[in-house]
Amino acid sequence: MSMTVQPQPDRPDPSVIAAQNDAFRKLACLGVPPAQPIQGRMHVTRSLMEAGDGFLAEAVKATGAFDTFEPENDPEGWHDFGAVEIRGETVFWKIDLYEADSDFRYGAEIPDNPATTMRVLTIMLARDW
Repeated sequence: MSMTVQPQPDRPDPSVIAAQNDAFRKLACLGVPPAQPIQGRMHVTRSLMEAGDGFLAEAVKATGAFDTFEPENDPEGWHDFGAVEIRGETVFWKIDLYEADSDFRYGAEIPDNPATTMRVLTIMLARDW
């Protein structure tokens, strides 16, 4: 079953947010520079850092390369969540969007504006959820 997300006049265009989220994820995880500046931070959980033996590096690289978005795992069309398998372990990643000057207290008012939106990419072991 295929669904197409239609932009609404009072809502930002999901395809713009998806492209910005993808660009930020590729910058944070793979070092690929975006076409335009994108503000953000990447965080990983303690258990992911403590996994050892290059597991963290594999998880970060797989997060950056993720491109399997379907309506079932991306209902808003924002490309803001995914799950990857590393050595039989499920790793989740999530991008949250905040107002850039709010100290991460408020969600982005205009999430498709990279000048006012701060992205936070969190990567964690599924069992940490």
